[in-house]
Amino acid sequence: MQKEMPLTHKKIIVTRAQEQISEAHEIFKKNGAEVFDLPSLIIGPPNDWGPLDDALNKIDLFDWIIFSSTNGVRNVEERMNRIDLSLSKISQTIKIAAVGRKTASLLSDLDAKISFVPPRFVADSLIEHFPQHPKGLKLLIPRVQTGGRSILSDSFKIKKAEVTEVAAYESSCPNDIPQTTIDALNSRNIDIIAFTSGKTVINTVHLFTKYFGENWLKLLENMKVVSIGPQTSITCSNLIRKPDKEANPHDLEGLLEACLEIYCH
Repeated sequence: MQKEMPLTHKKIIVTRAQEQISEAHEIFKKNGAEVFDLPSLIIGPPNDWGPLDDALNKIDLFDWIIFSSTNGVRNVEERMNRIDLSLSKISQTIKIAAVGRKTASLLSDLDAKISFVPPRFVADSLIEHFPQHPKGLKLLIPRVQTGGRSILSDSFKIKKAEVTEVAAYESSCPNDIPQTTIDALNSRNIDIIAFTSGKTVINTVHLFTKYFGENWLKLLENMKVVSIGPQTSITCSNLIRKPDKEANPHDLEGLLEACLEIYCH
């Protein structure tokens, strides 16, 4: 007789960028869960490529590039290719830091040399464990245009680094919730809602208010709330409630493990 998978019969919403939904689907379905889509971010270009292009045209002046997301990596690589450069080429002379396993994995796929990945997959850990004294270093930080934390830039500036922070992508809120997800929410049929960033929390609250009105919080009364990391947990606590579990490590695999712990440990 086939052993029942850990999340069999569990219904889970994973809030995620529209482009990343399939990855979440796969990892949770492998463990038996029924996954309901709630795309809560749309990733697109920044309003103006100019600042990023200007920085890339003088890339040799920088000591480090610091990436905190795969979106930043993809768009920087694409803009570099336009001027016959690549992260693989420039990583021979310029150091690259990556916050998180997925960001580092994408850089490796691009054959870029990675000089530093912090022990925990959060910006605070990168600052705490950065392998060089930042004073006088020239740092390029490609990031989301709006809504992201400025802790990397602020902390390195305090430590006297020369920081160039540029928009490499933008994230916005989708207009719609899929009908199957609306039906499951209305039926109070969801066991877990899992949030993958503070911005997915904010956008989910916006979508829930739009679709279900001011009493939307009642939808979550019997659900477990799971967060991918400390900043997401803070946003959950501020807008919804304190999460029942926080992922560790702070990535999709850690999110899955947090969900498994709720039911299996």
